[in-house]
Amino acid sequence: MVNHSSPVGFLLLGFSEHPRLEKILFVVVLCSYLITLLGNTLILLLSTLDPRLHSPMYFFLSNLSFLDLCFTTTCVPQMLVNLWGPTKTISFLGCSVQLFIFMLMGTTECILLTVMAFDRYVAVCQPLHYATIIHPRLCRQLAAVAWAIGLAQSIVQVPPTLRLPFCSHRKIDDFLCEVPSLIRLSCGDTTYNEIQLAVAGVIFLLVPLSLILVSYGAIARAVLRIKSAKGRRKAFGTCSSHLIVVTLFYSSVIAVYLQPKNPYAQERSKFFGLFYAVGTPTLNPLVYTLRNKEVKRAFWRLLGKDGNSTQS
Repeated sequence: MVNHSSPVGFLLLGFSEHPRLEKILFVVVLCSYLITLLGNTLILLLSTLDPRLHSPMYFFLSNLSFLDLCFTTTCVPQMLVNLWGPTKTISFLGCSVQLFIFMLMGTTECILLTVMAFDRYVAVCQPLHYATIIHPRLCRQLAAVAWAIGLAQSIVQVPPTLRLPFCSHRKIDDFLCEVPSLIRLSCGDTTYNEIQLAVAGVIFLLVPLSLILVSYGAIARAVLRIKSAKGRRKAFGTCSSHLIVVTLFYSSVIAVYLQPKNPYAQERSKFFGLFYAVGTPTLNPLVYTLRNKEVKRAFWRLLGKDGNSTQS
């Protein structure tokens, strides 16, 4: 049976067939969400208040932190409600808003990570011209382009997905309202939507990832030409945090959006989707704070202590 009108809501199944696992996931997701809020808010505060962090790298990092805050706040509260109690429903409006913001943030992060890779490429490969090339105006323009592309992709992708004829059982076999899950819920012809999703996957996943890999290929060649081991470690240290974040983000996103169609892939996709929505926003601030001496020094300065003496 097909519901051709807008449904009153959906059922987010998640891991409802494993009640004990849901309780464990509730604790994990709640702790991760609190760490996400604390870590990303701290990065935003440090990047804003500490003059020594008023640089292109931390400008882009603050954009990433704001994005992660919006990303998780869109989906985690609803996820916690569904994991804790028997009610697994989400309204059609709530699903639409979640889908729109989730798509906007996900696409923006793909572009933003590519911009950050370009920033690291210029810093390592063109250090003498870095301040001339990566000037504040260009930073603002690149960030604006990333957010504009994310908004445009969400406007293009979301409405056709919500207009699909959904099956009357309204059961989404996922934690979230995502495009692949809603396409699977449809009982009508989804050829156009699948083609649209595949094209978007190439443009916003594979192309940015290819650009990032090209940038890091050039960075690796430049680092290998540095004669001193200390210089190589310093150059690699400026890129390692971003490279870890890129690996975490793209591995989970590709597993969700470019997976083959079969039941086993769908079960794996749930875990990857959970990590994509909850894990990466939690790990991003940890990676950037624990591996970055400048951020740690800025934190101690914010507390009124000498960051240099604390690090020694």
